[in-house]
Amino acid sequence: MARPFHHPAAEDITIDGILYALSDPSRRDILFNLMGCDGMNCGQSCEHLPPSTVSFHYKILREAGLIHSEKKGVQVVNTARKAEIDEHFPGLLHSIFQHHRKHQE
Repeated sequence: MARPFHHPAAEDITIDGILYALSDPSRRDILFNLMGCDGMNCGQSCEHLPPSTVSFHYKILREAGLIHSEKKGVQVVNTARKAEIDEHFPGLLHSIFQHHRKHQE
C-alpha cells in the first residue's frame, strides 16, 4: 500500500522553502501550469521529463507547501495551494510568475 502524501500545514510553509522549490525552472513551469487549472495528473504537466524526475519535482513542491497531491485510483492529481500561499505571502507568487512569463516570451 502506498504511503499517504505529507502536506505541511499553511502555518508551516516558509518563504525559504518556497524560494528553494521555485529556484528550478522545471518546478516553476509545473506550478505555473497547475495555477491555470483545477488539477492535473503528473504526466499532464511534465510530458517532456522522465517519470522519476517528475516525481522528484512534485515532492519538492509538495514539501514546500506549494501543491496538494491526492491519489485518485492509479493517478495522482495535483493542485496549486495558491490561496494559502497568497494569504501568508501576499503578492509573492504573482511577482515570481510575472517575471517567469516575461522570460518565456
